[in-house]
Amino acid sequence: MIYQAIGIGVMVSFAFYEMVGFSPGGIVVPGYVALFLDQPIRILITLFVALLTYFAVKILSNYIILYGRRRFLSMVLVSFLLKWLIEEIIIKMPISGIELRSIGYIIPGLIANEMRRQGIFPTIYSLAIVSIVVRLILLLF
Repeated sequence: MIYQAIGIGVMVSFAFYEMVGFSPGGIVVPGYVALFLDQPIRILITLFVALLTYFAVKILSNYIILYGRRRFLSMVLVSFLLKWLIEEIIIKMPISGIELRSIGYIIPGLIANEMRRQGIFPTIYSLAIVSIVVRLILLLF
């Protein structure tokens, strides 16, 4: 099912980008998010990590020259570290029955990179629309 979700996500993302001009958070992100639409907490945590990454790299860029591949790599690395730290803190907290995890280690960094490129709200709206379309197509199969 994951291969179909990613493949359909790539096709729908490309079509959406060509029609509207906004990227839904990266080429593989909508496929992964579509798989987790039945877990809204996980999607919210992923967006939270992406927003933290976006602002952390924005602050970091005041002190380090970040552009191009450096900026992309910093987005991915910071999101990786933030996700790991957040999960380490949450795992140590005695919250039972609630799974507060994000989707993957790389997905928040990809979303944050697109947020930096085209804005926070266009990225979130595009991701929501394309993920729902991908999920509906997956339900047809």
